[in-house]
Amino acid sequence: MAGVQVQEGKAPFKVSSIDEPCFTYYKIIGDLSSGTPPVIVAHGGPGAGHEYLLSFAALWQEYGLPVVFYDHIGCAASTHLPQKAGDQSFWQVQLFQDELDNLVDHLGLRRGPGFHLLGQSWGGMLGAAFAARRPPGLRRLVLASALASKELATRGTNLLRNQMPLEMRQALDEAEQEKDYDSPAYKSALDFYYRKHVCRVDPFPPAELLPALKHLSEDTTVYRTMNGPSPLTADGSLNAWTVIPHLPNITAPTLVYNGEHDTSHDIAQVPFFELIPRVRWITFPGGGHMCHLEGGGLRERILKVVGEFLTQKEISELQ
Repeated sequence: MAGVQVQEGKAPFKVSSIDEPCFTYYKIIGDLSSGTPPVIVAHGGPGAGHEYLLSFAALWQEYGLPVVFYDHIGCAASTHLPQKAGDQSFWQVQLFQDELDNLVDHLGLRRGPGFHLLGQSWGGMLGAAFAARRPPGLRRLVLASALASKELATRGTNLLRNQMPLEMRQALDEAEQEKDYDSPAYKSALDFYYRKHVCRVDPFPPAELLPALKHLSEDTTVYRTMNGPSPLTADGSLNAWTVIPHLPNITAPTLVYNGEHDTSHDIAQVPFFELIPRVRWITFPGGGHMCHLEGGGLRERILKVVGEFLTQKEISELQ
């Protein structure tokens, strides 16, 4: 395939409760006029930015699928809104659904071949909620280490937490009781959790993950308000969130995947598998939350599974 085409831009995004103009940064890999549905990639966090998912850019070179990366409002290269820190009524999933709708319309993706959507982690939560509305143009959905509800996410986290050494569990408990997340013991326990369940690579963190960690540390507005003070302590606006009642409404063929050691535990995947009408679920042995960045062939296998799922022909197309 000829040289890779890259286009960057900003989609104006009007937020009703914000006077200042806002925008969504996006990056397109490949040619949107190629005649094949592009893949919109929704990142995690909330607030992590798109860079840690750039390995999916290879979907263009290897499968002929243009890829649209974007940064959600409030983080990375999109408009930051620090004045909305702590405003849980503002930072709701609906805001991000509206932003995604706006981006799809800005790029004109509802016409022609339509588009696919890949959401990773929080991006998968957003993706499931978005797909349940049956948006015009959506062809296929990939839920990568997503979560069907925050309640199931917390249950899964607690199961993993209970597997940690006793002294680390005690450090986590003490930090939550005292609301002190800066102690060396707490940071050591969190590092253990990251290495075992978030991204199973050595050395950790991998270079691809550094931009996300930078975004999350430099502006905590979105993550702190929506999730909480720590990956293991949730008290944000997502706390009561669930997409489970709406999953039967998803008509797009759906691929669900997670890792064997994933923070997105199997119990948070089961509703996807049981309730989405046309679904396939794969759990990758040895994988963590960032399977697409991990070694032992995982990175390559993720790309192959996703690429083949998004390009396989429907029976109706073959007749």
